[in-house]
Amino acid sequence: MIAPRLAATDLACRRGERLLFRGLSLALGPGEALHVTGSNGIGKSSLIRILAGLLRPFAGAVEREGAVGLIDERHALDAQVELGTALAFWQGLDGGETPLDRLGLADLLDVPVRYLSTGQKKRAALARLIAQQAPIWLLDEPLNGLDSGGVALVEGLIAEHLASGGSAIIASHQPLSANAAMLPLAEFAA
Repeated sequence: MIAPRLAATDLACRRGERLLFRGLSLALGPGEALHVTGSNGIGKSSLIRILAGLLRPFAGAVEREGAVGLIDERHALDAQVELGTALAFWQGLDGGETPLDRLGLADLLDVPVRYLSTGQKKRAALARLIAQQAPIWLLDEPLNGLDSGGVALVEGLIAEHLASGGSAIIASHQPLSANAAMLPLAEFAA
């Protein structure tokens, strides 16, 4: 795995005429995680998208070393095909192994993605993330829709990723038992 590095300097985010946050700087290296917290609409998802390179910051800069894996509300799984087909598509691009049994997906491969529960779709997105083998994980509300066993699974996967030298930024309203520094986004509210 490439030693990950993710840094942001003096980030600001604007939506329309509304400045969500400003003056945000951070730096993460191997084995480090950051838990971004804050109320609805404060810019947690926007920050994740800026860090992923999917949204331009209003001000500031982002530097990344290493590939980025992203989980957000869009699971990037074709709802019209069976789960096995959807995961095979991404495995063909990413090349990594998918831990289907561990994620409770092995018995669901013939089920169309549209019929999966929210938690099952979340676990399928995690399967794709793991197969990417990206050293930097950006997770936007990764615990939503999961039962207590699913939450424990995600927390364990994050801990393993960090222990193997990866890094992670997790935006979540829910408490997280992973070893992550806290970043209350409200401190940077405009």
